[in-house]
Amino acid sequence: MIAHMLSIAQTQTRDVARSRWVVVYGGFFAVLAEGLLRFSGGDGRALLSIGTACLMVIPLATLLLTTIYVYNAREFTELLLAQPVKRRSLYAALYLGLAVPLSASFALGTMLPFLLRGFNDSTSRGSLLAIIVIGVALTLAFTGIGFCIALKVDDRLRAVGIALGVWLSCAVLYDGAVLAIVALFSDYPIERPLLGLMLANPVDLGRVLLLLRLEAMALLGYTGAVLERFFGIQGALIAASSLAMWIAAPALIGARVFRRKDF
Repeated sequence: MIAHMLSIAQTQTRDVARSRWVVVYGGFFAVLAEGLLRFSGGDGRALLSIGTACLMVIPLATLLLTTIYVYNAREFTELLLAQPVKRRSLYAALYLGLAVPLSASFALGTMLPFLLRGFNDSTSRGSLLAIIVIGVALTLAFTGIGFCIALKVDDRLRAVGIALGVWLSCAVLYDGAVLAIVALFSDYPIERPLLGLMLANPVDLGRVLLLLRLEAMALLGYTGAVLERFFGIQGALIAASSLAMWIAAPALIGARVFRRKDF
């Protein structure tokens, strides 16, 4: 069964990698990185801007592409379900067949301008690696979330709308809600509850990890500053572990939904 899963995943990876949207996705990050390197006035500023853009673009693109991918692959999925292939193996193959090319496209697109320039600063290399790792982690997390949405909702337009709502909530509205809570309960010791709110949002976790690595403490936001003050370096480990849980949990939930779904 593992051989079947790897064969299906390899086929899906090749098909997805040839998609023009995946090429455009990688090209976007390449153009973004090249433009920022040219006009931002330094590698540090360029890396910070690239990381901030990744936190907004990766969840949105991953959710939309995953949702559309699941619906477009439905006939292929039904055909494979008629074969002696376990649903768990098929789900893993479909998940990897999308997550791997998306992650590779992002990583290659982001690194290419830096590699062509041949930058030798070890600090910049470490920061770029941190951006790649966090971007890949967010890709894996939101691929799982996208699978959960597409498998639960049969109507394509409704699923796309839910995906956009999830992105808007995680990337845009969440910080506003946190600030509102801080304003309403400013007279109470709410630091630790706010840490719980931070752990409940993968985008927030990625932002804190990224800015801790880039040492941009002024941009950490309220929850990030609380994390740094209460836990120090242990806070980064807690955030990284929580982000890993955000990768595993949606993927496992999606696998369960896939096994029970009546195609």
